[in-house]
Amino acid sequence: IYFVTNMSHFTTMKTSFQNFSYLEKALTKLEIVHTRQPNTDNSTLENLIINQSNGYDIQFAWNGEQYELIVDMSFWEQSCPVESFIDKVSQQYAGEVIVGESQKLGFQPIKYQQNQDGSNTVVLERWNEKA
Repeated sequence: IYFVTNMSHFTTMKTSFQNFSYLEKALTKLEIVHTRQPNTDNSTLENLIINQSNGYDIQFAWNGEQYELIVDMSFWEQSCPVESFIDKVSQQYAGEVIVGESQKLGFQPIKYQQNQDGSNTVVLERWNEKA
């Protein structure tokens, strides 16, 4: 993740989030309330908006390659610093990717555990059905 600041007060943070569905699932599992918004470049992809009570919303916006986090850092109103926020979302997103892509290969999650050190453990299984 790196920060890019443009002429406005908004900061754009590059992420590695490339899949809308996994990103949305990660936000939902973290109980981060969000809404969908059509992308302004007329693509079929949507952006995700996290409303803040001060009116300065947080946005995950598609840039053609990945979702960027766009935020006015002066008005950050979440319960943790932006770096911690991104870390939490990134960790949950990675878990969603692992489970989702593994299911495409016939694996099923049987255990998902958050460890005391903050890491997650995912146990998957697949039955070989040989006749």
